[in-house]
Amino acid sequence: MTDLEKAREFFGKDTYASETTGIVIEEVAEHYAVCSLAITAAHKNAYGGVMGGAIFTLADYTFAVASNFNSVQTVSVSSNISFIGAAKGTKLTARSSLIKDGRSTCLYSIEINDELGTKVAFVTINGMKLAR
Repeated sequence: MTDLEKAREFFGKDTYASETTGIVIEEVAEHYAVCSLAITAAHKNAYGGVMGGAIFTLADYTFAVASNFNSVQTVSVSSNISFIGAAKGTKLTARSSLIKDGRSTCLYSIEINDELGTKVAFVTINGMKLAR
């Protein structure tokens, strides 16, 4: 079984992200993940834009995959999201990468773009490692 298959199997248990929201893990490596979300009507607000909550869910899930795959259990303790622009395409992609890996905490950045190259959001998440 490949790392991608293992990650999809394990994180598929997060049914809110994978089934309800429709997020797909595209790539996984040590302290790195790429996840995508095909935008549907269920993800849109009354004005037709993508809900901020859907964008944040994509960022949070991508952080979870990057920080927990083949690693100790890690949870987010704080996060900051900057919405940069409205998605113009039909698919969002989030890339999460490690900035700092400390003894008990970590810091990740997550960049979210649509398939047209539109920068949609930039997120930082501080995590706490629960087990060693």
